Amino acid sequence: MSTTHAKAAKAFLSDKVNAEWHDKTLYMVRAKRDRLSHAIPEWEELRHTARDLKLYSNSHLPELIEEFEKNATANGCHVHYAKDAEEYCSIIEEILRNHGVHKLVKSKSMLSEECNLNPYLIEKGYEVIESDLGERILQLLNVRPSHIVMPAIHLKRETVGKLFEEKLGSQEGNSDPTYLTHQARKALRQDFLNADAAMTGGNFAVASTGEVIVCTNEGNADMGMSCQKLNICAFGIDKIIPNLESLGIFTRLLARSATGQPITTYTSHFGRPHKGGEQHFIIVDNGRSKILGMPQHRKVMNCIRCGACMNTCPVYRRSGGYSYSYFIPGPIGINLGMLNDPQKHSGNVSACSLCLSCSYVCPVMVDLGEQIYIWRQKLDGLGQANSQKKMMSKGIQLLMERPSLFHSALKMAPIANKMPRFVLYNGLNAWGKERELPHFAKQSFEAWWKQNHQKKNTK
Repeated sequence: MSTTHAKAAKAFLSDKVNAEWHDKTLYMVRAKRDRLSHAIPEWEELRHTARDLKLYSNSHLPELIEEFEKNATANGCHVHYAKDAEEYCSIIEEILRNHGVHKLVKSKSMLSEECNLNPYLIEKGYEVIESDLGERILQLLNVRPSHIVMPAIHLKRETVGKLFEEKLGSQEGNSDPTYLTHQARKALRQDFLNADAAMTGGNFAVASTGEVIVCTNEGNADMGMSCQKLNICAFGIDKIIPNLESLGIFTRLLARSATGQPITTYTSHFGRPHKGGEQHFIIVDNGRSKILGMPQHRKVMNCIRCGACMNTCPVYRRSGGYSYSYFIPGPIGINLGMLNDPQKHSGNVSACSLCLSCSYVCPVMVDLGEQIYIWRQKLDGLGQANSQKKMMSKGIQLLMERPSLFHSALKMAPIANKMPRFVLYNGLNAWGKERELPHFAKQSFEAWWKQNHQKKNTK
């Protein structure tokens, strides 16, 4: 009865110490988010405004994209459009090829993960260097991110220390975070200086000014884009916002929701090429228009990729990012995976307790938990419903529709208290592998109520 997510989570949970640390660390970030949001009286007003701005932007994309292109072109930039991942990759490769680029330095971009850019370019013979510290660590390990904001959150510093010993020649046994950061900085500095081009994603694209906004804490995006004359920014159509006033709303929400800080260390505006250089913007669809055409699910496109839903999700925190089949994990990843390929990613839908904490913390009020519930209702129609769960559901339905049978079952339930353990906990009981059945009371609450209520009335 286990889903693909449950099977993958089993491997993560085998290291109980690391699993507990992962859970507590992420909830610490959630707690920081709570403290900062509660300090702003107008927090809920900001969320409502941000939601409305995203709904407006996503329903006026043709006009806003046209305005962005007009202003970006007036600023001396080149604007490209990619309908899918293949076009996105080929446009970037063509730009690099036309400029004789051999080495590209990148800052973190989930769009490049979505479109598998790095493998594409490496296969074409380009050297691609991730400059975000977490992404660089994962690149050296040859694994994908486990979180959209903190990509290497699943790794402890001892693991990074051993990796740097092997790859960067750092001191043996030294896992001090400051030391490791300096080692990464020392190695990356040469990559920044020796690269032929720089690339970044984008948190927001402002239509009224024709510029892309990148929010980081490490400054690696600025370093790359400053050192190289050939710059590329790529972003999805859902990153378009109307104006700088709108940007002010989103930047107040983004960092507080993502990492529990008032604002990111760097909020960089890329809108003009260097003197003698080129600035390219690539606007990517890759299925986003299709999602916007789905009334039940279009609000997913409000997402600003803060990761707050992951930090609060009890399932993600206790199962890790690699337990999900889609490249984005957690509540937002469950929804995006189903919107992109429901046959492939239906196993993630069970990775939700329907506590709706994700919906509560989302800064742009995406109803993530409610949409996961909708996907669960669609599983049978998609041919993806688990046969054992369907059988169990029918059994429960049979029981709940027949009061006499239900009450008989309640009376018999205490028998389970005296059963040998192997009868209840065996290979057929997947639920019991990590849980214990409650001790059943000899008398149901209903029976107790009737008995005591009658006594009270007779007095």
